Amino acid sequence: MKSWHLYILRCGDDTLYTGITTDIDRRLKQHHDGTGAKYTKNRAPFQLVYQESYPCRSSASKREYQIKSLSRAEKIALISKLA
Repeated sequence: MKSWHLYILRCGDDTLYTGITTDIDRRLKQHHDGTGAKYTKNRAPFQLVYQESYPCRSSASKREYQIKSLSRAEKIALISKLA
């Protein structure tokens, strides 16, 4: 059973991008290659600043929605908890 990962990237323009995937390394390569999300296409370089793991896509998607609903300040506070 594959696990799902929620991740947050800090983009080159200092914006934050939140997504989910089953393979973080593959997805980061897609973002760097410009074949990831439309939002990140012209915002390189990227830094992976946060990630969480989930047992299924449903729970990862629900968490993604929660995080995307947060303000930038709240997202930065979440990321800061790892530092």
